[in-house]
Amino acid sequence: MNKVFLIGNLTRDPEMSETSGGVSVCHFGIAVNRSYSSQDGERQTDFFNVTAWRGLADNIGRYCKKGNKVAVTGSVQIRNYEDNQGNRRTAVDIIAQDVEFLNTRNQSSGDDFYEAPAANNSHAGGGERKKPALQSFDDDGDIPF
Repeated sequence: MNKVFLIGNLTRDPEMSETSGGVSVCHFGIAVNRSYSSQDGERQTDFFNVTAWRGLADNIGRYCKKGNKVAVTGSVQIRNYEDNQGNRRTAVDIIAQDVEFLNTRNQSSGDDFYEAPAANNSHAGGGERKKPALQSFDDDGDIPF
């Protein structure tokens, strides 16, 4: 099984692009702190390159920016390539299957993180959002225990 779970902060703004077939792809990096410190007391950090596809890529490109905390679920992909000097290199990438945005509205520096798009936001005019009224429901008559 090839499954990875990472929680970290974006190291750069997401980079959006499309394949020649029109499929959205998003590349970003995350910094993940290790759960232990070195002998000198410093916390070690690992850096991962992450790739997301299609709708997930669109959401990340739209709502995330450098510094945001995310939880990434995905798989590890190892690729070999040759650098400019002809040396063989190995790169480890994470292919995201799910990304959860962990910043709260207050942590997002006052930007529109988590705001619904203007076309779908009927409260864009600044009015107070009302909660829907809940109705009571009493159906104790058919409980089987």
